Amino acid sequence: MSAADTTTTKVPPPRRHSSPPGRRPGRAGATRRSRIRLGRAATPWLLLAPCILVLVLVLGYPLIKLGTLSFQDYKKPQLWGFKPATWVGFDNYRAILGDHEFWSVVIRTVLFAGSAVILTMVIGMLVALLLQRVSGWVRTLVNIALVASWAMPVVVAVTVFKWMFDSDYGVVNWTLSRLPGVDYTGHNWFASGPEGLSVIMLQVVWGAIPFVVITLSAGLTQVPKELEEAARLDGADAFGVFRYVTFPIIKPLVVMMTTLSVIWDMGVFAQVWLMRGGHPEPEFQLLTTYSYEKAFGVNDYATGSAIALLTVLLLLGVVAVYMRQMLKIGEVE
Repeated sequence: MSAADTTTTKVPPPRRHSSPPGRRPGRAGATRRSRIRLGRAATPWLLLAPCILVLVLVLGYPLIKLGTLSFQDYKKPQLWGFKPATWVGFDNYRAILGDHEFWSVVIRTVLFAGSAVILTMVIGMLVALLLQRVSGWVRTLVNIALVASWAMPVVVAVTVFKWMFDSDYGVVNWTLSRLPGVDYTGHNWFASGPEGLSVIMLQVVWGAIPFVVITLSAGLTQVPKELEEAARLDGADAFGVFRYVTFPIIKPLVVMMTTLSVIWDMGVFAQVWLMRGGHPEPEFQLLTTYSYEKAFGVNDYATGSAIALLTVLLLLGVVAVYMRQMLKIGEVE
């Protein structure tokens, strides 16, 4: 036996599959591959179909009804059926956009949401960074406290904040009055809109920080320690390491959290409504409470619907930023 006989294996010739009579084998294979591709393409849509159906039923119908009402004259007589609803075109929108009170509410809402988002993200980032430098049991205790505060119902949180900022028995007035040269005895924080909204904003920030801290902490664990150590060896201080190494890695997460915070803080309703006892004064009105007050306070449902639809359009700009960031993350992955 030669070396060639021992090292070379004889490969049997490929066996030809018999095709049914009257049918070409190439066409059958193409049809089978086309069916496989169609099945693979349809599977995600079949899995998403229940979710899409729920979204259409829960969000689609209210939005269509909201848009319909905004183009009609719809008040209490139309609600009770004494008069039919009449189409008024863009009259409701012209009246709203020409109202100075509406624009004051828009500016107040944007300032309120912007300040709340900045405070939430800055405090949340600082707490998340500090959690990376404490021991394990301290981190566990802080996480338990964050989850507990996050799980607290809004009604309970509002009650706690009303007690803290009470003019006669509030712990905040008592604490500030202990400072030299400061007298906040009997100070009413809700006597003016800016101070009252600041208290409400603190309550909103306090409720949003736990989610931001937990999410950013999870993102910080993905930052390679080798890169941070290399930056320190190159002479970078703590701020330089965060700016040039840590932040670029977690930037997509920060952008997403900021976008979601804008959406949530633009839609704040319960905190304002409960803090003012169900009757917010004009200087406490945000877009959500203003729309509700117009619709159910004075029974002008068409005007309330138009304000709500304008709020939705305003938020769609923020949602576009969020979706763009999500698509960018998907492309990177």
